[in-house]
Amino acid sequence: MNLDGFLICGARRLTAIKKLGWKTVRVWVRSGISDRLGQLLAEQDENVLHKPLNQIEAAALYRELKALLAEDAKRRQEASRFSEDHQPGSDGTADPAAPSGQAGEARHQAALMVTGRASYSRLEQIGFIEKIADDPTREEQLRAHAKTELEQIEAGCPVTPAYTRIRDEAAGELDRLARQALARVKAEKRAKQKKRKSTFQPMPRLNVRAFVLTWDEFTGWCDRYDIPQLAAELTDEQIEKFHATLTELQAFAEQIDTAREQVPPEERGRRITQRGHLRAL
Repeated sequence: MNLDGFLICGARRLTAIKKLGWKTVRVWVRSGISDRLGQLLAEQDENVLHKPLNQIEAAALYRELKALLAEDAKRRQEASRFSEDHQPGSDGTADPAAPSGQAGEARHQAALMVTGRASYSRLEQIGFIEKIADDPTREEQLRAHAKTELEQIEAGCPVTPAYTRIRDEAAGELDRLARQALARVKAEKRAKQKKRKSTFQPMPRLNVRAFVLTWDEFTGWCDRYDIPQLAAELTDEQIEKFHATLTELQAFAEQIDTAREQVPPEERGRRITQRGHLRAL
């Protein structure tokens, strides 16, 4: 029965109990049972199911029954556990009775109650199509296709071909979205790399004349400084930079010497023009 005390199923059993003169009886009280499901349970119990359900209605009732049966199985499992505070019959009361019917997995039980068969594949397929149709995160074209397939199923068309079409289309959508996401990641990576390259501005190349003038100015530079004063006033960081520059300069000098070895002596001291010609400095 529901929370309002309305008997959903078991009318004949209740009649027999009254004839036996029983004052109390265990019942299974459930909330959240829709009117259509309550009617179905009552009709199934009394074997007076008159109007057959279409496939969409059957799938809806199947899902509702499956959830209720799974919830009830969990409730009975928890109620049967032993603990210090809960022992069977310790408080003088009995656990609520579970609904009568074939024991087994909730999907098989629900399918059996709705269709008279334990096979639930077709009902699950309809549920999958309905889930796609109601999912706002899916592409509108796919959702519209799913709704069309449901309308055709309700009109009597077979379920499995419709399910296969929607399943394949949904898989294709996921694959397409995955490729798009990967493309976005690669594009963002390329943009970051391009940005890093664009922010790096190499120092402009100086010509030979600038080199000569620079080192002409350095002629006799050591005599311009007071070594004891430099030793006393330069910080460790400053002297480290000085030595680093000397090391870099020494490496640069070695590169020039190595490169000069590749230039014939008669061509040294000449400038290479943009056209590749040598001209005396």
